[in-house]
Amino acid sequence: MNRFAVTAVAVLVAATPLAAQEAVYTEPDWAQLIRTRDMTGSPVYTTNEAYDEGSWGGDGDWGWSGYDTVGSDWNQIGEIEDVVLDRSGQLEGVVAEVGGFLDIGDKHVLLRIDDVDLVPSDDGYALITRYSEEQLEELPGVDEGWWE
Repeated sequence: MNRFAVTAVAVLVAATPLAAQEAVYTEPDWAQLIRTRDMTGSPVYTTNEAYDEGSWGGDGDWGWSGYDTVGSDWNQIGEIEDVVLDRSGQLEGVVAEVGGFLDIGDKHVLLRIDDVDLVPSDDGYALITRYSEEQLEELPGVDEGWWE
């Protein structure tokens, strides 16, 4: 019995390195990553298209709209203030500053990820939506106190 116990312990000790999994670092594709600091402060544009229910909205991945640059006929209607994630790390949307002039009378609204897309622009990135400026100003304001 003693010999069996010694043999079992020896086999267990010898097999431990095989059972242990080492963490393997996988280098990301850096060209496919966007930092939030490259987004905040970027402009928000309306595409001036009709907002038809069901015709606008992506699957959570950027680039779904098919636009690859800012349109010359689009109106800048605000700027990105913040990026919002849920507690699991899933991107929920962005807080946009809309309306007002020189930070007077402006409003912060949450634009859900299905209502926006990110496109390259001359200065980095821009956010686009089919919401008009008037529709954005009608959205409920973000109470920034909930973050604290």
